[in-house]
Amino acid sequence: MRLPRAFSSCFAVALCGLAWAAAGPASAQAYPNKPITLVVAYPPGGSTDLTGRALGVELSHRLGVPVIIDNVGGAGGAIGAQKVANAAPDGYTLLVGASNEVAINRLVNSNVKYEPKDFTPSA
Repeated sequence: MRLPRAFSSCFAVALCGLAWAAAGPASAQAYPNKPITLVVAYPPGGSTDLTGRALGVELSHRLGVPVIIDNVGGAGGAIGAQKVANAAPDGYTLLVGASNEVAINRLVNSNVKYEPKDFTPSA
């Protein structure tokens, strides 16, 4: 399935864990060897959710493991981003969102407890 070009930034954010896992030290088990969770930082039914679901299907086909879509909406995407920032940095929890989760929320909401450095983008 081919998605519009506008969704490329969401893909980059969603695949941040894949780049981190590939750059890490070699382990006895190949990545991925368990389901991957895609945290969509918005409620179901919107364009970000649809992008996340399409990305999940494609990742599942390419990687050969289940991809679980976890919609965690609220606070302009900050709640979903916080969930990913608190997750183990093993590449199994990825964020699908927009630029405000990483770059803008921290500037306009003092309750945001994560930093942009808590995320690793993927190309």
